[in-house]
Amino acid sequence: MLRAYINRSNLALSLSLYNFLTLISQKKKKIQSFFIFPTMSQSNDLQQQSSAVVPTPFDPSEPSTPVSYPIKTLEELESRAYFDSFHYPFNKSSVSLPSSALSLPNRPRLLVCHDMQGGYGDDKWVQGGSNPEAYAIWHWYLIDVFVYFSHYLVTLPPPCWTNTAHRHGVKVLGTFITEWDDGRRICDKLLETEESARMYAERLAELAVALGFDGWLINMEINLEVEQIPNLKEFVSHLTQTMHSSLPGSLVIWYDAITIDGKLEWQDQLSQKNKPFFDLCDGIFVNYTWKRNYPELSAAVAGARKFDVYMGIDVFGRNTYGGGQWNTNVALEVLKNDNMSAAIFAPGWLYETKEAPDFRTAQNRWWGLVERSWGVVKSYPNSLPFYSNFDQGHGYHISVEGGQVSSAPWNNISSQGIQPFLEYKDNPTTDSIQVLVDFKEASYRGGVNITFKGTLKDNNDFTARLFKGKLFLGELPLHMAYSVKSDAGSMLGLSLQLSSTLNERTSVLIAPWENNELSKKFSKVIVPQRVYRQEMAPEWVIQESSIEMNGYILTEIHAVCYRPKPQIGKLRLENKSDRHNDTLVQSPSEYFAVLGHITIKTSIDNLVFPASSSWLVEGQYIEWSSGSQGSKNLSVKITWKLMDGSNFQSSKYNIYVEKLEKTASRNSGERVKGIQEYIGVAYVEAFYVDDLSIPSSTSSLNFIIQVCGVDGTCQKLYDSPSYQLDVGASNQLTIPICNYGEMASLRTSRTDANPGTRLFIKPMDYGTLRMWGDFMCSDLPLQERARYVIVDVLQRFGKIDAQIYTIDRVKERGLILLLLMYLLVGLGMILWVLNHNLYNI
Repeated sequence: MLRAYINRSNLALSLSLYNFLTLISQKKKKIQSFFIFPTMSQSNDLQQQSSAVVPTPFDPSEPSTPVSYPIKTLEELESRAYFDSFHYPFNKSSVSLPSSALSLPNRPRLLVCHDMQGGYGDDKWVQGGSNPEAYAIWHWYLIDVFVYFSHYLVTLPPPCWTNTAHRHGVKVLGTFITEWDDGRRICDKLLETEESARMYAERLAELAVALGFDGWLINMEINLEVEQIPNLKEFVSHLTQTMHSSLPGSLVIWYDAITIDGKLEWQDQLSQKNKPFFDLCDGIFVNYTWKRNYPELSAAVAGARKFDVYMGIDVFGRNTYGGGQWNTNVALEVLKNDNMSAAIFAPGWLYETKEAPDFRTAQNRWWGLVERSWGVVKSYPNSLPFYSNFDQGHGYHISVEGGQVSSAPWNNISSQGIQPFLEYKDNPTTDSIQVLVDFKEASYRGGVNITFKGTLKDNNDFTARLFKGKLFLGELPLHMAYSVKSDAGSMLGLSLQLSSTLNERTSVLIAPWENNELSKKFSKVIVPQRVYRQEMAPEWVIQESSIEMNGYILTEIHAVCYRPKPQIGKLRLENKSDRHNDTLVQSPSEYFAVLGHITIKTSIDNLVFPASSSWLVEGQYIEWSSGSQGSKNLSVKITWKLMDGSNFQSSKYNIYVEKLEKTASRNSGERVKGIQEYIGVAYVEAFYVDDLSIPSSTSSLNFIIQVCGVDGTCQKLYDSPSYQLDVGASNQLTIPICNYGEMASLRTSRTDANPGTRLFIKPMDYGTLRMWGDFMCSDLPLQERARYVIVDVLQRFGKIDAQIYTIDRVKERGLILLLLMYLLVGLGMILWVLNHNLYNI
């Protein structure tokens, strides 16, 4: 009978008490002092004490800006402590390796081993850093396997490298290394028994699978006893087998260092002294001091597996064949001619030595030499949907749909789009078109664009390679869209190169304005079906077209720079330039156009975003601190997921905050106002807001999670899930209230602009702490009496929570037990109220 008096709202109120207590128990702060009912003076004393606390070293269990970090000890690896880290969920890669890249091709392959300034530099900031000149690699179409390397025991690749490498179909390996005296001691424990060797192999496999990278480079640079070699072989074998069974397409590669005799003797080739390890895994990374005939000798030993032998090349040039540095291509050409795989070590040399004239120019020039020696090994596009905004993972601004949302410098390799196959010229002339990835000019999406500028006379045209693909076209029409910003008289189209199954070649021009001389060069000309401008960024023109070429393969995409028909060009030149002020008119031969993005998909690839009410959005680890002039600083972890447990195929989440300021009194019914401020991007379903400054005039915050699809489109902000939080954790309790007919669950925050299912109850509306007996004979309705009891309990918890600072974990556990007791007492009082009401009836 009692259940008849507990409606769904009351049930949600009770559940919220449990949710609140769970949040308290999850906090990783330690307790400095504890008072159940502290006085105001005691609270002030505690604040003064906490301000004098000396900052502690990095503690992975404590909430802080998410970072990537290595595992430094065997004990840490064995204990699986990494999975208890606050940072672990943020370090999961979000981009899976395409199924087409699971198997390595049966040809010479290129492995690239990252070794840049010790690792974990600008790339350690999982949510992105602030260095627009941060190191990155963007010539992924030349690479088959990428290894993230450092000299720590277990090097876990930051997820940004895994995300962008997988996006380009490149496998990613972490590194397990033992070296020097510490390495010897580690191996003594690692190889103590066959069981210990297997156990540590399983720990490594577990990490790779959990974080989403593809395997390991094993580098044992120590001397061992011969008696330890059987267990070392068991370690390599079990790691390989466990990786293969846990993750299809995974790799374990052995580094040429220790021999089967236990001696640290680099062979510089595959020989009988290191082949026993090669036989147990997926390949060998041969040391880089090999001689001219060593590749041929290694091939003879490898037999049918010669492509699994990766001959090392040190870009720094330390006794490497050919000298490395700007002569790295010398060794590559030898290996290409010998039909052997290559392993380039430390391409970060360009960045570390500050090669002239600047890093981007030097990087493009150096990788251009690699391309000429080795050739392109990847094809994009090769599947649908295909999308690229050409981002390289760093920049000076960020745009969404043509509108700039941030002017702050940034770096985040996860943000790299599919990279274009641009051909760079060392000394471009002023009488031709320059093609460059531009970080300063406005972008359509992300932080860069491809800019075409220079001189182009009437009836002339210029083409530039963008992508080399292998995309099979089926029965469904191919829908293409691209964004352009250009000066008057500067036209930009796309040309598609296609081949049939009978090797018949054809070319298609997609262009908004016809040019008779240009049209004659193509088999077919398509004028975009729809041309429109973005309302918030009218300087950008979006061109949309469709093409049906069933049975053909799309092999290349080029940009085409041209002039319109003379009469059209004359009319356009009479108008004001999009890029210049009213007094400037473009020179007839000057050309300027910007390409913002390219999207290719079919009708079945169109996305439908989940409704905002479909998401469960929560705040965890909420921490407030005082700022200057009455302001506050907020740190909070925001998480979200679809309530039905499904996964939406998103590419990223843009995070915004609205700092809402009341325009009228609380009871006036008028709306609040705020500006949507971009604060970052997430690639997992969590984002940590660290020390966000909140002006004193702000009454509440609304965090918006903008979902973006794999085709580049983003959900409208007003349709996006959100999380609302009133300023000051001790002044607000968030109580989820379910609508009738809905399951009891947390949902997105209710605001005037976004009606939802959360009700915000403020302690000030319920007065100060009171004896619970005062509620028993109250004339309030039953539901209100129960709510008063719950709010009173939560107020007391809030006061306790405010005292959580720093001591040992034993007292932290004691606090959790005490809070559990409060929970039981609170629920008992609720039941007492309800029972009292029934008795009186």
